[in-house]
Amino acid sequence: MTKHVFQTEVNELLHLIIHSLYSHKEIFLRELVSNASDALDKLKYLTLTEDKFKKINFDPRIDISFTDGDAGRTLTIKDTGIGMNEEDLIEHLGTIARSGTKNFLGKLSGDAKKDSNLIGQFGVGFYSSFMVADEVEVISRKAGEKDAFRWVSDGKSGFELEKTVKKETGTEITLHLNDEGKEFGNRWTITEILKKYSNHIAFPVYLEYEQSNFEGEGENRKEIKELKSEQINDATAFWKKPKSSLKKKDYNEFYQTFSNDFKDPALYVHTQAEGAMDYTTLFFVPEKAPADLFYADYKPGVKLYVKRVFITDDEKELLPTYLRFIKGIIDSEDLPLNVSREILQQNRVLDNIRKASVKKLLKTFESLAKKDKEYLAFYKQYGRPLKEGYYQDRDNRDLLEKLVRFKSSKVDGYTSLQDYVSRMQEDQKSIYYVTGDNEATLRRSPLIEMYTKKDIEVLIADDEIDEIILPGVARFGEHEFKSVNRSNAGDELKKENEDEKEPDDKEVAPFIKKIKKVLGDKVKDVKVSSRLTDSPSVLVADADDPTFQMQEMMRAMGQFDMPDVKPILEINLDHPILKKMKDMRKSKDFDNATELLYEQALLLEGMKLENPADFVKRLNEVLTKSL
Repeated sequence: MTKHVFQTEVNELLHLIIHSLYSHKEIFLRELVSNASDALDKLKYLTLTEDKFKKINFDPRIDISFTDGDAGRTLTIKDTGIGMNEEDLIEHLGTIARSGTKNFLGKLSGDAKKDSNLIGQFGVGFYSSFMVADEVEVISRKAGEKDAFRWVSDGKSGFELEKTVKKETGTEITLHLNDEGKEFGNRWTITEILKKYSNHIAFPVYLEYEQSNFEGEGENRKEIKELKSEQINDATAFWKKPKSSLKKKDYNEFYQTFSNDFKDPALYVHTQAEGAMDYTTLFFVPEKAPADLFYADYKPGVKLYVKRVFITDDEKELLPTYLRFIKGIIDSEDLPLNVSREILQQNRVLDNIRKASVKKLLKTFESLAKKDKEYLAFYKQYGRPLKEGYYQDRDNRDLLEKLVRFKSSKVDGYTSLQDYVSRMQEDQKSIYYVTGDNEATLRRSPLIEMYTKKDIEVLIADDEIDEIILPGVARFGEHEFKSVNRSNAGDELKKENEDEKEPDDKEVAPFIKKIKKVLGDKVKDVKVSSRLTDSPSVLVADADDPTFQMQEMMRAMGQFDMPDVKPILEINLDHPILKKMKDMRKSKDFDNATELLYEQALLLEGMKLENPADFVKRLNEVLTKSL
């Protein structure tokens, strides 16, 4: 027997599960039965597609038994699935390979620790066993191999591993129940949990128990114990059942079995297509976004079946990446069972199913959008992925543009693009938007002063990906998207208001030159602003340069070698500060005032000051003279 130490992340995970994460202890049984079903799925596929496995006498089933004696209570879950060898046991039960899990663990705090569906999303529900057991023993023999192995752990620091003997292929997990788990060594408790969480497992789940019968009468009456095995679940492919026979409750129960989520889904979409293509899809939208939604190594939520035979649950191409939050099943009657990953990516049948599925989902979301309250709850969870789709999916842009929402300078909450257009002024040609990372700051930004004065609505684009989405999409119908963060943003409106007087160049030029000299290479240029009404200054990006937010986003993505693009400082000559500065060009106070104009504009953009100490010193000097 060899001893192994748990990976650090496993220790953290075990501590979370045992002490705070699972508010419903019975979920451990759902997790173990779900894992057993996955193991049966994988072996079933191999027995149908690979010659060396076709000779296996495959009898797919899950057996659950329990003991209740003086030596203690145990609960055993046994399957006839693909099994594990020594390497698999170490990899699957001793480590957590997914890189996003460490970040996930680090972010768990407060109420998040009570969310019972988080662990299932990372495929590590096996560890929930240690909520109810002092010791867990796993005996497994992998299909096609002779050796079996025994894995045992108390869930504290590590595990022991040794060779053993097992006649059949598959895995047997025995939990030595502790005081917290003793209630689960009971026939009626186990039956209730299995019917609640595992009724829709596609393989038969049997519960083995002793039943007492009595013979004779009076003093001759004897108790005879009989060992019985009863199938607990329905064991059919739920998604193939006629939709007319299913109720919302049935879909909710299947979703919880299928997804390892403890909550009901926000919505479901069930399609059974016959004709040119014969396929079934069943998709769910979780109430809450998966914890790994924005991880590069997110776990796909859609499983592919062919004629009810499981093929894969690790193919990210089954749906476009912006729909990665969807959980569900695609079952095709037209694909070959031995379809490879390479064939999947180029298969016309699957491509057609994918296209039809995307349209069906988006049209379902469109219908949901008519219910403001429900759609808002949905959009708060999945708005960003839908924006990704709006940018990426040209084929479905007409549907996606109806689904995306933005905050606005004129309305509370969110607005659709169509509603924005309906409120546009009669002669307005463009859709204006301002980008940044703070809604409150953007609503008070000097960048939108001119638009507010002219009663023109501006979209408040405070999601960092808006910097990519809106310029990438470029227009909505006949209307071009225009960023007010750029130096040329007001040109169109300026031309429409020819009565506005241009400043006298002879008077202004020396003043601008002096400001440029003070700021040096901190700015690309200094210009007189046509957009400012109340503020003295604002920083904008040149027409073809990336904005502050775009530069920060690119650095966050690891592009540290991108050129340092300088902003343009726009000044409001009608502001009292600028009027006074014109008369003090030769004073040292002019330099301080100029630097403060630049720094306050920098702060309003949500950017960090280059030297906060200098800023405070300058501010103190100005305050001293004004008091």
